Amino acid sequence: MISSLNDFQNPFFIGIAGTGMSALAQYLRGIGKNVSGSDRYFREGEFNDTKEKLEAEGIKCFLQDGTGINNNSDLIVVSSAIEDTVYEVQKAKQLNIPIIKRSELLSLIAESKKTIAIGGTSGKSTTTAMLFDIMEYAGLHPSIISGAGLTSITKAGKIGNAKVGNGEWLVIEADESDGSIIQYKPEIGLLLNIDKDHKEIDALMEIFAVFKNNSKTFVVNQSHSLARKLSQNVNHDFSIDEKIPAKFVAGDFRQNGLSIQFVIDHSPFTIRALGKHNMENATAAIAVANQIGVDLPACASALKNYEGIYRRHQVYGTKGGVWMIDDYAHNPAKCAASIIACQPVAPKVIAWFQPHGYAPTKFLRNDFVDEIAKALRPKDEIWMSEIFYAGGTTTKDISSNDLINDLKARGNKAFFVENRNDLVKAIRPHLTDNCVLLLMGARDPSLEQFAKQVWTEL
Repeated sequence: MISSLNDFQNPFFIGIAGTGMSALAQYLRGIGKNVSGSDRYFREGEFNDTKEKLEAEGIKCFLQDGTGINNNSDLIVVSSAIEDTVYEVQKAKQLNIPIIKRSELLSLIAESKKTIAIGGTSGKSTTTAMLFDIMEYAGLHPSIISGAGLTSITKAGKIGNAKVGNGEWLVIEADESDGSIIQYKPEIGLLLNIDKDHKEIDALMEIFAVFKNNSKTFVVNQSHSLARKLSQNVNHDFSIDEKIPAKFVAGDFRQNGLSIQFVIDHSPFTIRALGKHNMENATAAIAVANQIGVDLPACASALKNYEGIYRRHQVYGTKGGVWMIDDYAHNPAKCAASIIACQPVAPKVIAWFQPHGYAPTKFLRNDFVDEIAKALRPKDEIWMSEIFYAGGTTTKDISSNDLINDLKARGNKAFFVENRNDLVKAIRPHLTDNCVLLLMGARDPSLEQFAKQVWTEL
């Protein structure tokens, strides 16, 4: 029975290259555990960037063939994507090694520190990163477990989604998509928003209500109507609507090219980021930071140096007047926000999106069409390639082209290019000398490489 971090020393991660898994593996290594793991993306004689960086941290990596699991292994960690039929899971059972899910391990880690858990259907990674940067600047030496690499950490050659600090605080993302958010009992819980994503609204409200009840202090976004219903105390909360009262209200939003400015309680903020949604994320981080004693001027100084995170409006640069930006947007609200955030940069945005999963795409079809259609200006365009299929059993009863046809029927400029490798050739006649090419998608580990390929071909 594993009930604390003291109950094991030699954990083995099945699927260690996943963002959530690699973060926990690095954290455990950072507190002195002998960590190892395997992944189906590791192949003999083939370079893998994640594997390289994990091994540089002293984490031993294996092919997913069972060779890494032995009698010394005293804990097996699996993600929700790893099924019981996987050979390594079967081997662990034969050796009677305890098996826990990633979310259970994160819960054990959270119990070992004063934890701030960031929840909501959008903006978790960015808010986690912003709060971590503020706390670092304030000398609190926090730890972090994030869903995306922070640029400030990746610059040191690391994956960037985890760091062990010597302070008492830990900042984590709390995931609602698999329901694991209800396992955490944080010192401070933060709720950013509630939008349909993976689950219906009623189910999400129930999950976030448990999250609220498990949090000693709960901070919500008063300017989001559903989040506001779960407020614990308006004096803990924040808002980006000056008509909606809260302890921290952000206003006077402006975006100049690739940076945003706003004001909270007469304190001016400037951040190298895009979109009003990033003012919202920043205000959330500021509200929590202030709860633990960081004043507004210190928050402003910290965020002035915020360097962003991996694939969240990651600006590649400009070629021939075309700005290329890569983003992790993958649900309807995120895709719309991502497009809108790029609009102040140029008079035309050409957005490309690769949906992930046939069941999620079918579930959210009408929401994708509604949100994207509302976001597009007359000159803007939306392009899609075929849905990313990660394997496993599923019914392929929908295509990205169905969404494109729905958007065309609404009068939008919408285009389907089945094979994404044909994208640059197809869009070239549509590019102008003052436009943004926005790439959007998630879950597909090859998207970063695809973005680099597009940038090279532009």
